[in-house]
Amino acid sequence: MKKNLALTGMMGVGKTTIGKTLSRRLLMQFSDIDKIIEDKLKMSIKEIFKEKGELYFRKLEETTTLEESKKKNIIISLGGGAFINSKIRKNILSNSKSFWLDMDTTLLEARLNKSKERPLLAGKNLKESIVKIYQERKNTYALANYRVNCNKLNINSIINKIIKLYENN
Repeated sequence: MKKNLALTGMMGVGKTTIGKTLSRRLLMQFSDIDKIIEDKLKMSIKEIFKEKGELYFRKLEETTTLEESKKKNIIISLGGGAFINSKIRKNILSNSKSFWLDMDTTLLEARLNKSKERPLLAGKNLKESIVKIYQERKNTYALANYRVNCNKLNINSIINKIIKLYENN
């Protein structure tokens, strides 16, 4: 039986969009951890951070991710900070093939420029915040099984690359 497939990387890189398309192409279920949490609490991630705090969210993210990763034949889109959690990371690395969707911070800034739903970016200098978060996380993201440089690739090229790596390794 094939391993699950997990997508990690910075907010705005396209984990959800890519995961949904991959699930159709590979005939696998799709789980977006942030969406599951939002649906469970009937609140946006931004509202959860504001009303319950980041620590509360991270704990819920951990339990939700560990639950979802028990399922078979599933593609999991991790929240941007989830792979930093050692329990989540160890679980994903042992039960899934993991893909770091990597993108230049300048491109991420352009994508996130109008987003009002990213709690870690709220009320801060966008460029500085993205660069800081990227610098803090890139070495951990690099622990994923595969790195896909998304800078010069369109969505179909990214998906084809992931499918090739997933099915042939």
